[in-house]
Amino acid sequence: MAEDQELARAAEMLKALSHPVRLCIARGLWQSGGCNVAHMQQCLEAPQSTISQHLAKMRAVGIIEGERNGLEVVYRLKSRAVEQLLEGLFCKEKDYHDMG
Repeated sequence: MAEDQELARAAEMLKALSHPVRLCIARGLWQSGGCNVAHMQQCLEAPQSTISQHLAKMRAVGIIEGERNGLEVVYRLKSRAVEQLLEGLFCKEKDYHDMG
């Protein structure tokens, strides 16, 4: 039973990451260590509402967490499993200055 729950949780995380924008957000958070929605909006050239919807899906399955700092929320990866997945997919040593 516990294994079934673990597999279901992993499948939900993979489904959430299967969207290109959410994968881009996760990669950007992994590379930068964290950022706010305004930064993501500039880098992704997407409306704040769209980014917020993607963040909500990622937060619901435990991929990210947000920390409020005054009026700003800084998002970071929460899942070590997702960090390991991103390490396998992308090279962190690349010098990325944006989320794209």
